[in-house]
Amino acid sequence: MNREDTDFEEEEDYDPEPVYLDKNHDEAVDDDDDDDGIKIMLDDTPAKTQTEKLWYVVHCYSGYENKVRHAIEQRIETMGMRDKIFDVIVPTEEEIEIKDGKRRTVERRVFPGYILVEMRMDEDSWYVVRNTPGVTGFVGMGNDPTPLRQEEVKQILDRMSAETAVVKVNFKIGQRVRIIDGPFNDFIGTVAAIDPDKSKVRVMVNFFGRDTPVELDFLEVEKA
Repeated sequence: MNREDTDFEEEEDYDPEPVYLDKNHDEAVDDDDDDDGIKIMLDDTPAKTQTEKLWYVVHCYSGYENKVRHAIEQRIETMGMRDKIFDVIVPTEEEIEIKDGKRRTVERRVFPGYILVEMRMDEDSWYVVRNTPGVTGFVGMGNDPTPLRQEEVKQILDRMSAETAVVKVNFKIGQRVRIIDGPFNDFIGTVAAIDPDKSKVRVMVNFFGRDTPVELDFLEVEKA
């Protein structure tokens, strides 16, 4: 399916530096193996029947994940596939973003360009998912879609349900930063350590020719 054939509108991609499972979005539809052995199956040969209910990874256009999920759910209902396709999710997690001295919580897609489908694989269920507008193929290692292992599914679901949001910072160890609040306001220092769990950063500040460690909140520093 060509991009021109879809009637989707592009969603805002909230992750400026998405971590793709494939090399990049353009290469994802080449039907070539990437360095990690992941292969997007674009052929139209129905998958082999699996009687067990399993989770599969489906590739779609990045930015269309929620629209594809909704489209699959609609097809499940209209085509009477509730007994073969059980759940469709877009893996997301909450992330606290520190920018311009402000803290905000946003929802990030864990795997941009991918959704998870829990299904009992046979020719009919494969057809419903594979021919959904926006879907480019199943992820597989051979001639058939490869289901996720139970530990992989648990890891993803646990990540989605985590009560503590991931903290994203725009500085790293060894980088020069400016202190913008507190008694050391306007001092320049170097990041020595970052503690995401406590939202703290240790900055080495030079006082009278001697480097002194200062522990600060993420909100109190910015890139120099």
